[in-house]
Amino acid sequence: MAKHKEYSVPSVERALSALECLTHAKRGLSLSEIGRRLGIPKSSAHLILSTLERRRFLQKNAKTGRYCVGLQLVSLSRSALENLDLREEARPFLRSLMQETGLTVHMAVLERDEAVIIDKVEAPGLVRLASWIGRRFDVNCTGVGKVLLAFLPEDELDYLLKTKEFARHNSRTIISKSALKRELKLVKESGYSFDNEEDEPGVCCIGAPVFDESGRAVAAISVAGITSQLGTNRVPNLSRMVRRAAGSLSARLGYIAKEARMSHRETSIEDKACLSEK
Repeated sequence: MAKHKEYSVPSVERALSALECLTHAKRGLSLSEIGRRLGIPKSSAHLILSTLERRRFLQKNAKTGRYCVGLQLVSLSRSALENLDLREEARPFLRSLMQETGLTVHMAVLERDEAVIIDKVEAPGLVRLASWIGRRFDVNCTGVGKVLLAFLPEDELDYLLKTKEFARHNSRTIISKSALKRELKLVKESGYSFDNEEDEPGVCCIGAPVFDESGRAVAAISVAGITSQLGTNRVPNLSRMVRRAAGSLSARLGYIAKEARMSHRETSIEDKACLSEK
């Protein structure tokens, strides 16, 4: 059989590569930096960036001259995320958790080696967190990230830890892979994670896993707030609320917890024994 031939348009490939570079650059990138990363002349990079800017996929800072992701890309991302069944199923549980805790609630999924927010329910009040649907977080220092890592299959976790280099955000950030592995073991044992200002000073969050019918952790939900809202004294109570909400959503997705499966199996065995006696 003839092999299927793959076609590629170089200018499109470069435009997509430029967008990928910029989604990972928190402060944006200059024309020269993008040209170097793509391995193309500045003149070629300028044509690509100008086109993307004109179509509002990028925006350029007038003072610094650096490019960053534009509103059109965010809009498209939002539209795609809004079609996710998971998001629709989760919304009532996220809203209920926000009302119960008075804190902002996030739901995130793992994409490659980052946690991506796919939904957010903002708590009322003056405190506003710097998070939005589509924002990416490092997995080693956030509540949702550590949960998504902790409940990965062992081989996938080992591969990620082997290939990923973790950035330090502040003195609390865990960047040692051995220390992170110990932390993830505790997360898996307790069923929740605690980000104690590890990503952003003054901000804490508690996360828990959401499982699908097969028992795979498909998402994580968390509550987040500033330290005055979410001190260590509130962690035990809040962690129970987050785990309960995550468990309810998991059940909605068809997941049966291990304890329930064992109970169901024992009941079935008892039923069979009763039938055999009859």
